[in-house]
Amino acid sequence: MPLRTARAQAPIKLVAFGDSLTAGYGLGPREGFAPRLEAALKSRGHNVSVANAGVSGDTASGGADRLDWSVPDGTDGVIVELGANDMLRGVDPKVTRAAITRILDRLAARKIPAMLAGMRASPNLGADYVRRFESIYPDLATERGLVLYPFFLDGVVGNRSLNLPDGLHPTAKGVDVVVENITPTVEKFLAQIAARRS
Repeated sequence: MPLRTARAQAPIKLVAFGDSLTAGYGLGPREGFAPRLEAALKSRGHNVSVANAGVSGDTASGGADRLDWSVPDGTDGVIVELGANDMLRGVDPKVTRAAITRILDRLAARKIPAMLAGMRASPNLGADYVRRFESIYPDLATERGLVLYPFFLDGVVGNRSLNLPDGLHPTAKGVDVVVENITPTVEKFLAQIAARRS
């Protein structure tokens, strides 16, 4: 088989790199974001694997510190989903921005494409905090030409039937809503990766 054909048929290896929202907090092993996204993409004809590199409680700075051992060599793309814990703890958005920038810089140095999954801030943190925090994701995506999914919990946040009793983490049904909503954006990311391969 020609090398190019073999490469075209090799599965695209994604890593979902984030916090408890990625890790599947409170859910069964096949109910979390990574396995459900992989199943959704495969059902749409994509030859892809999605590894779960979510760590519950992780901040963007914590993610930056563990990036190299969480994202193995041979990874074709990384979905970066971090910042929710920074927001919940009231971390200065400058710190969060710097940490996500460090993650993106390191992935770029390793020649691994990234897409960003954004987060929104609670209004009770004040208008200035909300503005500075929520601008992190579109700013970095625009600066670097990255695929952006603006709000990871779109369609789930505030819906009690789709969240665990803590009101912060999606149920299995909530994860399915997240996956349904984000899948078209991930497909754009897959197209970007495929274009780099060819």
